Amino acid sequence: MTQDENIEAAADAGIAEDAALTDTAQDDRIAALEAELADAKAAVLYAHAEAQNVRRRTEKEAIDARTYAVTSFARDLLSVSDNLSRALAAIPDEMRADDKMKGLVAGLEATGRELDSVFQRHGITRIVALGDMLDPNRHQAMLEIPNDAAPGTIVQEMQAGYMIKDRLLRPSMVAVAKQPE
Repeated sequence: MTQDENIEAAADAGIAEDAALTDTAQDDRIAALEAELADAKAAVLYAHAEAQNVRRRTEKEAIDARTYAVTSFARDLLSVSDNLSRALAAIPDEMRADDKMKGLVAGLEATGRELDSVFQRHGITRIVALGDMLDPNRHQAMLEIPNDAAPGTIVQEMQAGYMIKDRLLRPSMVAVAKQPE
């Protein structure tokens, strides 16, 4: 081999080596770009999922706000309902039979029925407590009374409890049975 042939062979080897380096660099660059693309796709999917979750949460909060907006007002009206019920219960039978008082009694009873109707229209329902077992999520035990009923059974209701849709508005204040001594 002559010197020119050696130079030419070395040059060919260098070009081949540069081509190999270039192919490796290109492969590295392509891999880096593919990784960036995968990261970008994942970020877009994450952002889309997050936006969808925020939309769903906002819709649920708006529905809950509409459904339970009357909660504090309803709690205030419960005391009016309680007082009206106590007033009706306090009217003696002689007064109910008196012709002069029949109009007043009928008006009070009609007011009570209308108030109950308004409660029903807005999803406010009375908790039925008597005879049920004590449920601390719906009842507040005020005292225990010796009774033949199973321990924990509600035997007396001191104040009615109410639910608004599926949430507790006010717990029933109750007396529960305990074993007689």
